[in-house]
Amino acid sequence: MLQFEIPAILRQKAPGVRIPSFLVRYLERITHVEQMNRFLRNHPQERNYDFIRLVLNEELQCTASIEGTENIPQDKRPVIFVSNHPLGGLDGMIIAQMIHDTRIAQGKDTLPLRVIVNDLLMYMEPIADLWVPVSKISGQSREYARQYQVAWEKEQDMLTFPAGACSRKQKKNGKWVIEDLEWQKSFVQKAIQYKRDVVPIYFDGHNSEFFYRLAYWRKKLGIKLNIEMLYLVDEMYGAHGQHFTVHVLPPVPYTTFDQSRTPKQWAEYIKNIVYGRNH
Repeated sequence: MLQFEIPAILRQKAPGVRIPSFLVRYLERITHVEQMNRFLRNHPQERNYDFIRLVLNEELQCTASIEGTENIPQDKRPVIFVSNHPLGGLDGMIIAQMIHDTRIAQGKDTLPLRVIVNDLLMYMEPIADLWVPVSKISGQSREYARQYQVAWEKEQDMLTFPAGACSRKQKKNGKWVIEDLEWQKSFVQKAIQYKRDVVPIYFDGHNSEFFYRLAYWRKKLGIKLNIEMLYLVDEMYGAHGQHFTVHVLPPVPYTTFDQSRTPKQWAEYIKNIVYGRNH
């Protein structure tokens, strides 16, 4: 029977490192292993979007709505959806689900959608087929690099979070705001290479104050290890009963990305569109 086992995951991600038993028990608590395994036992056959729907409706009892459905391309040309990343996992599931459901409601044949995610989400086996894994801890393996390349070469939509990590609380113009860190340029390069339009998405949501304080002090103390990432499952369960809104913005043609700016500058340009700073 499929279930999560923290000791087995630790052995795979940190081979040869002895983890104290009290720390293992703490990790099991903040990652809600017992609750997740109970859910898996109750739904052993569910996969992909049916599984996500059950997670949202039954386990978390959260809801979501989508605005700008007219901006979701309805033809068969694959596109790149790019979004801010406020939640660190749950937002990816919600966006993928809503794009899928919108296209079904429109009566259109749907292109497959793959989501570029932290490889830790690959342990969620019922929805692993939707993911393209990228390692944030141990470096990108040759197999992950191969899967990443193959995913781009297929006729399928891609959803990526260019910040590569979930949003943090930052001070800008004298005010504290919750916003992504710097967006990476790779989605711009892929848009040019594969002639894919970019569809920006703004996901309206946030994590807990505890999460942002932990991230702030971890950085302040010079600790490079992304400790707050360990709490993302806890943050997901903390979203119980919440409502989220997904805003789909007008597509940006790949021909926009000309030589007038560098790919990094174009990435910042799209980020500003997402946060309402470019019109």
